[in-house]
Amino acid sequence: MRFRGNKQIASVVGLVLGLLCAVEAAKVNKHKPWIETTYHGIVTENDDKVLLDPPLIALDKDAPLRYAESFEVTLTEEGEICGFRIHGQNVPFEAVVLDKSTGEGVIRAKDKLDCELQKEHTFTIQAYDCGEGPDGTNMKKSHKATVHIQVNDINEYSPVFKEKSYKATVIEGKKYDSILKVEAVDADCSFQFSQICNYEIVTPDVPFTIDKDGFIKNTEKLSYGKEHMYKLTVTAYDCGKNRASEDVLVKISVKPTCKPSWQGFNKRIEYEPGTGSLALFPSMHLETCDEPITSIRASIELETNHIGKGCDRDTYSEKSLHKLCGASSGTVELLPAPSSSANWTVGLPTDNGHDSDQVFEFNGTQAIKVPDGMVSTSLKEPFTISVWMRHGPGAHEKETILCNSDKTEMNRHHYSLYVHNCRLILLLRQDPSEAENYKPAEFHWKLNQVCDKEWHHFVLNVEFPTVSLFVDGSAFEPFLVTEDYPLHASKIETQLTIGACWQGGSGRMAQFFRGSLAGLMVRSGKLENKKVIDCLYTCKEGLDVQLPEEVASAVKVEFNPNQSSLTVEGDDIDAFDKVMQHISYLNSRQFPTPGIRHLRISTTVKCFSEESCVTVPDAEGYVMVLQPEEPKISLSGIDHFARSAAEFESQEGVKLFPELRIVSTITREVEADTESEAAEGADDDPTVQETVVSEEIMHNLDTCEVTVVGDELDGEHESLEVDMSQLQQHGMEMSSSNLGLVITGVNTMANYEQVLHLIRYKNWHTEALFDRKFKLVCSELNGRYISNDFKVEVNVIHTASPVEHANNAMVQPNFINPIHHASVDLSGHNLVNAHQASVVPSAATIVIVVCVSFLVFMIILGVFRIRAAHQRTMRDQENGKENEMDWDDSALTITVNPMETYEDQHSSEEEEEEEEESEDGEEEDDITSAESESSEDEEGGEPEDQQGASRQQQLEWDDSTLTY
Repeated sequence: MRFRGNKQIASVVGLVLGLLCAVEAAKVNKHKPWIETTYHGIVTENDDKVLLDPPLIALDKDAPLRYAESFEVTLTEEGEICGFRIHGQNVPFEAVVLDKSTGEGVIRAKDKLDCELQKEHTFTIQAYDCGEGPDGTNMKKSHKATVHIQVNDINEYSPVFKEKSYKATVIEGKKYDSILKVEAVDADCSFQFSQICNYEIVTPDVPFTIDKDGFIKNTEKLSYGKEHMYKLTVTAYDCGKNRASEDVLVKISVKPTCKPSWQGFNKRIEYEPGTGSLALFPSMHLETCDEPITSIRASIELETNHIGKGCDRDTYSEKSLHKLCGASSGTVELLPAPSSSANWTVGLPTDNGHDSDQVFEFNGTQAIKVPDGMVSTSLKEPFTISVWMRHGPGAHEKETILCNSDKTEMNRHHYSLYVHNCRLILLLRQDPSEAENYKPAEFHWKLNQVCDKEWHHFVLNVEFPTVSLFVDGSAFEPFLVTEDYPLHASKIETQLTIGACWQGGSGRMAQFFRGSLAGLMVRSGKLENKKVIDCLYTCKEGLDVQLPEEVASAVKVEFNPNQSSLTVEGDDIDAFDKVMQHISYLNSRQFPTPGIRHLRISTTVKCFSEESCVTVPDAEGYVMVLQPEEPKISLSGIDHFARSAAEFESQEGVKLFPELRIVSTITREVEADTESEAAEGADDDPTVQETVVSEEIMHNLDTCEVTVVGDELDGEHESLEVDMSQLQQHGMEMSSSNLGLVITGVNTMANYEQVLHLIRYKNWHTEALFDRKFKLVCSELNGRYISNDFKVEVNVIHTASPVEHANNAMVQPNFINPIHHASVDLSGHNLVNAHQASVVPSAATIVIVVCVSFLVFMIILGVFRIRAAHQRTMRDQENGKENEMDWDDSALTITVNPMETYEDQHSSEEEEEEEEESEDGEEEDDITSAESESSEDEEGGEPEDQQGASRQQQLEWDDSTLTY
């Protein structure tokens, strides 16, 4: 142990000696201190501590070892950092050593910094050590490092307005985008605290607002009469949410001024149908505020695009409209309203929201085939195609309106009208000819009207090789015409389609149309003239003006083609006002489409001084077309009558509506005229204030349709006919089918009555015919107003041939009296020209046979039951029972002959006869319920010798129980 302790002591002594040697060697200052080359610092104003990046630390390789295990060692000053030196002029910072041994130091401000005076500071710094020995000889300095210090701002200043107050003047009745601008500033140095982020109007409930840039504007039109001056208090906030130290006062004065505008203009103008022309601006005048005016120009627009096909027009069928406009022959309507005679449009969706205007919608999947023979157009003859179309920007595919193509085997298009990329294209392929030369085949028009989603009227006049196009009455020339060879000869039939093109080779439709079509017409043999085209497009409503003579030369008036807008120009304000007061709205339809038509007046004025020229605002209003009184069309006449079979089989036939009358009425509510009536009815119901009055009116009809009720017409032995000469005389047309006939054409109710009186029904095979029923319906404006269903039933009276009867069984029944037959009343039926011969309706004959058979059966049954009852009575008497029997009516059955009916005037005679018969019956000993039943049947079927001649005259034919 002693030896080990000695060794430890020796080791410590050696270590101490080594350290002493090292310290002695370290007394020599060999190295310079080292610092970073650049420093960045941040200091907040009003604070002295600077945050440096990186931290301020000086290193020196001469630094001694401070500690050796647990022994304290005396260190020399060589290698220690004694200080930092800042180089620069007026640098408000100092550097301080925190620890000499580690070289750690800080930079701090000498005084409080002000960011507003200087935001950044840049200087150099240098470190130096303590040198050698106590006197610090041989001191070493480091290199110079650059220091960048940024002074951070604090929000110490509040916004200050540049002006002590603000003033502005505005004119009443005007909304400004900006009235004036207030501006505040902030003395803070940073962007955040020096910017004004918000302005605020402190004064509550004022019609002004201010934005973040300080612009003040009014939120409503100001009135001088309401307030002459507004005083607003405005404040500001910087982005640090410091409010302005003082708010600012803003004074806005309202200056009364004249308002250049149209005065005396009513925004709502009611138009009552059938009143003719209505002045729109009877009291209107232009206020120019005494500004010298050199010229005035006003445009008045009537918006009617939402009505029908661009405006209010008659909604008759397109064929009727063509006739009314003068195209009286050769027209074929390819999109008619569905009816019994024209049913190929039944499956198409229609737009029923436009006053019964027949508009068909195509959505790219529907198409229809036109029946064969409807159109016989040949390229050798001139023809016209007209159509109303509404089409928007579509796809880049062809969209077919009308197409005539091969029905089978091939896909050749003989002619077609289609749309492609806002172009209207007509394809015309010629028939085979000897000369196989190129000839015009496709005609292209590039038009905005093809794809602007508005209704337009297109008319193509084709007189090969020339094709003329009219759109809304204006002519357009094709911009491109391509040529092709004629078609090869073929015996393949063609198919006419609408809304797509039939591909005969594949048996399907292609090139579907997307849009709306109406009034598709083809007229062969003649071209439409400009007068007819203009008539078809002309609106039934529009603007009109009757110029006073004294101002006609001072003012110029121009209309657009459909009179939906007009322009007035002049330089005399008084004359201008008079013209405006004579502008009117006119709707010539008897039953116009109700609804709103917006009005707009745009005015431009020119002054001697353009700078101070007034501006006239647009005036807007609307015309309210009131709902017209809807007419009630009533058909009346003889609705049930009988005719002999010979009349049905005759050349003239039977008139179905010989006494038909067509009446149209409207119902109006009329208020009580006198106060006395109101006083008299004061004690009655006070809610009854109006009286309903029915008034007969006259208007046209455009369709009457006669249809068969029940089985369809058999063309082999029956028909409906009408006098064609009378139809042509009145400009009407007739189409017929096995369902009936349809008469079309716009004409008066009186003329329709006259034509309908002539409709006759013929039947050449009346043996099995007992009755026929028909229904008549008339309408106006393409089905907008429809009459009642007037049903007519006609009975066929079959005449039996007079023959000698071999026995009494063949004698005619006793309820037919040949002498008085002509005066018989057939329960309300009108029997005209009845034959005096004996007649028995076939149905009545069948009933008689059945009744007689039933009567014979009941007689036999009665005899059997009488005999059985007699035997039972005899047994009862033998057994000692009382010879008395109670009346038993449990099995009583009364059967009345349906052919036996007597008039009321003979009722007393019948009762007397019945009493006599009942007395005779009481004389019988034994009577059962069966006996009474059979006796009643026998009474109804007594032979002629028991009834008497007088009874025959009392009986009449009653067909109320017959089924026709």
